[in-house]
Amino acid sequence: MKYRRLGSTELKVSVVGVGTWQFGGDWGKDFSQREVDAILDRAQSLGINLLDTAECYGPHHRSETFIGDYLKRGKREDWVVASKFGHRWHDHWENAWSADAIRVQLEESLKALQTDYIDLYQFHSGPDEVFDNDELWTMLDKQVEAGKIRNLGISIGANDNIHQTAKATEYNAKAIQVVYNRLDKKPEEAVFPSCIEQDLGVLARVPLASGYLSGKYKPGAVFEDNVRKNRDRADVDEKLRQVEEIAKTEVPEGVDMATWALAWCLQHPAVTCVIPGCKSPEQVEANAAAASLDLVKDDHRAAWED
Repeated sequence: MKYRRLGSTELKVSVVGVGTWQFGGDWGKDFSQREVDAILDRAQSLGINLLDTAECYGPHHRSETFIGDYLKRGKREDWVVASKFGHRWHDHWENAWSADAIRVQLEESLKALQTDYIDLYQFHSGPDEVFDNDELWTMLDKQVEAGKIRNLGISIGANDNIHQTAKATEYNAKAIQVVYNRLDKKPEEAVFPSCIEQDLGVLARVPLASGYLSGKYKPGAVFEDNVRKNRDRADVDEKLRQVEEIAKTEVPEGVDMATWALAWCLQHPAVTCVIPGCKSPEQVEANAAAASLDLVKDDHRAAWED
């Protein structure tokens, strides 16, 4: 495993993390604590130390609760835990953007995670009008001072949201989370240059393009999970046709496509870490292999990689 400094924080994170949206049950599988434990045990054995979760990954903080049960039986300091705020899913789904609502969310997340602090607490894909709320960021700064949050971050909803990215330093945020993958390179235009200029860490989410870049699906594939089944059919088939072409022309012979797709993201000098989801220890192993697949052909590698 390789590690990179997360922006201007003091955190050194594995270049491959574990995204945990799937633990909430939206991706066609309900997890047990034993299954989550096996995934996280394998991740740790491979040197992965970053977990990315959110308040709304499953009802009643389900993903955070699985992680918390795991953390309480190990060493909390071995992990960099990133979570998010801004939505609420208890009896129903709702947005919750006021400073008071987010203060409650933070306490609920800390309780679910069974920890005294969150390493990276991220604004979760909200619109600019709720992002530009001084009361919110003042409250969050106080939670940083109190030690409940180690660092603030921003998970931008649109991958070209330069408004929120450009204000990161002003709001004491030190990392940006953004959709970035071989099928969606939009962040390279404005977001990544701003991140480099501000020394912001970058967490690349959806690095496998919702599984399309896993190499497992062909045009015409039918998805049954809650996330992909309602997407525009023509758009899905077009993406899968692009994936077929990429597999033929860009992926080296004998290299797993998913591993290649993660390594492709990591070659950009702005990217600190990729956070793919995984449903089994075997998928964790395939993801972790991206750390040793070197696609960089020149000398622009970030100096902070070990």
